[in-house]
Amino acid sequence: MAPSSSDTQCLSLSNIELVDLFQRSRSSPQSLLSHKYPNETLIYHGYIGCAPMYPTVAISLRTLAAYRQIHRTCPRFSIQAQCKALCFLHDIPYRPYLCMQFSAAYDIYLEIAHIVDKRLRAALNHDTPNWRLLNSCPACFYKLQDEPTLEFDWLVSIDGNNSLKRWDSAIYGTTARMDSRKARSDYWIGPTAVDQFKGEVKAQGDSSLDDWGDEPIKTNPGSLTCVSRWRNAGPETRKKMFSVFHESGIFIAACRHRFVLLACDMIQSGELAKYPLALIDKLLTVYGKNGACAYDIGCAFSKTLTNSSLGPRALDLNFRMMVGAFHGHAHNRKCQLVWHPTYILGTGHSEGEGCEHIFSASNELARSTRHASPFHRHQTIEEHFAFWDADKYAVLCA
Repeated sequence: MAPSSSDTQCLSLSNIELVDLFQRSRSSPQSLLSHKYPNETLIYHGYIGCAPMYPTVAISLRTLAAYRQIHRTCPRFSIQAQCKALCFLHDIPYRPYLCMQFSAAYDIYLEIAHIVDKRLRAALNHDTPNWRLLNSCPACFYKLQDEPTLEFDWLVSIDGNNSLKRWDSAIYGTTARMDSRKARSDYWIGPTAVDQFKGEVKAQGDSSLDDWGDEPIKTNPGSLTCVSRWRNAGPETRKKMFSVFHESGIFIAACRHRFVLLACDMIQSGELAKYPLALIDKLLTVYGKNGACAYDIGCAFSKTLTNSSLGPRALDLNFRMMVGAFHGHAHNRKCQLVWHPTYILGTGHSEGEGCEHIFSASNELARSTRHASPFHRHQTIEEHFAFWDADKYAVLCA
């Protein structure tokens, strides 16, 4: 059936501005009879409009693809920098609204790429529950037939980082713009799952407090006092910081080959015990028995884990905590003999500091996520982690 005159009028793209890397022109792309919406016509010609129904500007797919890969390899290269570069290439003055146009088209480009990837995973049967966690690192999680039994079936590291903070718009006296879009990947453990472990350590009478960074930990004379040494900032300074930012950082888990396994947001707080507990709960569910985990305060957190609701399951699955090699050398000798990976059979050359390597790269995202919306912050971090994992996979056998 041929489209009606009103549909034809709706599809008319008259004198639309087409933006490419080295060319900017005005054109009137011709639609096919099967096209119902303007962006169907635009994408047929290799462009994505900056508006859903009545676009006046469209950006080429190869420009968006080029920015995606540049931003992945150079995380500090923001949309603003890309727009300024395009303005200089096309000899036009830069205006802030150009970033909004580019961002809208880029969001659609990533959504299309996500849907294509989702369909591809379904065709390959890679969409089963926890498929990425079970297959992200072949060296860690692929078992050969008659493979010799290892001391640890899996070894991960966990840690928090405060670089990827996001300002709370309430401090400006404005209302945040509603954005119902959610994170696309399964890297994230949501706040609801994290809050299941909120306060349970204190409720069960653990002498170590919930927030490692804000309060001193009382210890008996002669006991290990490692945790009291770790203070990045004074409590008052940190509390002021938490009132300014909504997300105060991220907490992640990574395998010994530095593939990112899980992540969660630290919301207006420091490294509360609920964050590592939530990640360990997921890791135990997916990977099962004979696991180990390195954490910079693993010596003290081991007691927290034992006294939590995960304690019996961790004991039954023979789960072991340890301290990373870098942080471990700042702990006292008595602690190192028990918790340092050098003295733990089965750790090999793993230093237990994989998260620090990941954070050294993800810190570059701070400038582009500090004032982003919750969705755009998650989207940027997801893109970075996906590229990081792909890069690690490519050099896994090197």
